[in-house]
Amino acid sequence: MDLQLADKRAVVTGASRGIGLAVARSLIAEGAAVALVARDQARLDAAARQVRAGGQSGGTVTTVVCDTGDDDSVAAMADRVRVELGGADILVNCAAQANTGPMSDDMLDEQINVKVKGYLRCARALAPGMAAGGWGRIVNVSGLAARQTGSVVGSVRNVAVAAMTKNLADEYGAAGINVTVVHPGMTVTERTPDTLEAMAAARGTTPDLIRAKLASAVCLGRLVTAEEVADVVTFLCSPRSVAITGDAIAVGGGARGSIYY
Repeated sequence: MDLQLADKRAVVTGASRGIGLAVARSLIAEGAAVALVARDQARLDAAARQVRAGGQSGGTVTTVVCDTGDDDSVAAMADRVRVELGGADILVNCAAQANTGPMSDDMLDEQINVKVKGYLRCARALAPGMAAGGWGRIVNVSGLAARQTGSVVGSVRNVAVAAMTKNLADEYGAAGINVTVVHPGMTVTERTPDTLEAMAAARGTTPDLIRAKLASAVCLGRLVTAEEVADVVTFLCSPRSVAITGDAIAVGGGARGSIYY
């Protein structure tokens, strides 16, 4: 299936590693021009080299340093994208702080600022250009903590992203902009070994047992990879996804025992 992305310009935040980097690779492989956005220039440079070295660069690759938790930084990012790419047709919001350490009010404030308000900042900065062109896609990467208890911070921030997504879909739909949210579960990235080590240490067990327990809760019987999440996101970024907007798509391999309808 031709995803019709060869002439599209995409901005991916949180693109220096993990799911964001996998999404950037997938979009580039489809021929889109992509701006990789993150806070650290060195990591962005390494990510851009990795993409180019892999021979996947179907379109232009550029990097933009941005702190999505800051209004001025997001405004500057949008200006830079207009200069480098001539604008943006696609925004994939993936920049977020890791939800680790003791839970606190300060942690919740930071998570809301970076993940919820940060996603909204980026959407507000880039959507007017999409609307002017009569077409756009915004995909917000959230998480299955929106459907689970166990972390107040994780649940609140991800539910908030889903609510924001639906509001933006209603607001922008008539302008030809589709807005969706994807909910990954535990996803295999370059940081997974460290994550499993930390979880094992906290529970007095081994990383292999932690991985096995997590996999047993998934219908597939294994953890989904960042590349597999990116495949779904890339489809949602394409003109082919026109029938989907305002909705949440789970991309965690299936949660056993739960029914959503």
